[in-house]
Amino acid sequence: MAQDQRGERRKSSFGALSLWFQRKMNARTTGKIRRKGGKYLGMDLLILHTTGRRSGEPRETPITWFADDDGWLVVASGGGKRDPDWYVNLMAHPEQAAVEVHGSPAVPVTPHRLAGDDRAQAWQRITGQQPRYAKYQQKSAREYPVVRLTRR
Repeated sequence: MAQDQRGERRKSSFGALSLWFQRKMNARTTGKIRRKGGKYLGMDLLILHTTGRRSGEPRETPITWFADDDGWLVVASGGGKRDPDWYVNLMAHPEQAAVEVHGSPAVPVTPHRLAGDDRAQAWQRITGQQPRYAKYQQKSAREYPVVRLTRR
């Protein structure tokens, strides 16, 4: 989205079309995950349930995940120069987050953004399993947040 003179985002027709397309694809992918599971580029997908930061509307986003002793690890790598919407929503309303995987109902989770050694260790495991994340990170000016989702 473009910004006005005050630095606030304003909607553009391209941005509105892109958002519409993203939501349609998310709905299609979440349906597939529920019916028969889902993979993207060889990685497992889960459905992340969040609440819109500004709208307060429920959101369902398919994202890749990595197994963790304490739950699931997810990387906020989309969104270009800024954090992806699902991550912003997750951090704005962490008490309303839930994770759904194929064959199981959604379970409430608590998100923990990793920092320091915890992030470094998780990042090493993630990039060891999927080196493409290291390539994505090299192309970005921002450090991708790594979030541990644990059952409440």
